[in-house]
Amino acid sequence: MDEVFDVIIIGAGAAGLTAGIYTSRAKLSTLILNEGAVGGQMVLTEEIANYPGVELIKGYELANTMKNQAKNFGCKIKSNIKISKYNFENKVKEIELIDGRKFKSKTIILTPGGRPRSLNIEGEEVFKGKGISYCATCDGDFFTGKEVVVVGGGNSALEEAVALTKYATKVTIVHQFDKFQAFEHAIQEASKNPIIEFIMESELRGFYGNGQLQKVEIEHLPSGKTTELKTDGTFIFVGYQPNTESLESLVELNNRSEIVVNSEMKTNVKGVFAAGDCINKRYRQVTTAVAEGTIAALSVSEYLR
Repeated sequence: MDEVFDVIIIGAGAAGLTAGIYTSRAKLSTLILNEGAVGGQMVLTEEIANYPGVELIKGYELANTMKNQAKNFGCKIKSNIKISKYNFENKVKEIELIDGRKFKSKTIILTPGGRPRSLNIEGEEVFKGKGISYCATCDGDFFTGKEVVVVGGGNSALEEAVALTKYATKVTIVHQFDKFQAFEHAIQEASKNPIIEFIMESELRGFYGNGQLQKVEIEHLPSGKTTELKTDGTFIFVGYQPNTESLESLVELNNRSEIVVNSEMKTNVKGVFAAGDCINKRYRQVTTAVAEGTIAALSVSEYLR
């Protein structure tokens, strides 16, 4: 007979690994299927300084520690795989890989994570983690006493720009339109801050430096004129994309493509749970993902009982 796991977890980021630690420690047979490298967004963060109980740790080190914890409790992890099909209709769920392998489970925890929307311009991939960040809360203090650029015009961009003024000596917001798409209070707070400057109706065209980001190229859209701006870092806030494209017809998603869950991390499908950056929530941190992974795992344990 084919092995039927107690739980299959989709994704090995902070939420998925935490869920795996909890379920395997509870003696539930657990399999994590991960399409990329173990660690998710953690491995893209050079250093994590706000994880409780850990003063400073590299993102990949924290991910590796979590992975080893899960495996030591008996969790199985299969990485760098590609899922071709999900079947959540029956009591026993089934997942098929592109190579034809099939895995069955009594429950599913969806933790595919998400990704910040990229600008997709020259140098962005090169300087990720080397001057380019997508999280002011995570990386702001690394730019203490330095000058930074913020890209975006929504609430996140303006609020994070204000937060960065605690560290940076100068924050320049670059926005493609002549007006912001944020709430009025966010606009007012940013506008009255003496450290913040604005470059409107403009877009970034490239990132440049020698090992570390040193300058950006900016195009003024009405005139087409390009200029260079020296900077120590750039924070990009142009939206967030959950990795839920393959789940659209399987579980309920909201208008931002986030998986809709309740306080117990239950989706609208019986036996299917979700946690981490893929769910409907406001704050995306390693600590929030860990908390949600914990809740999902405990909910699965209760469901199976």
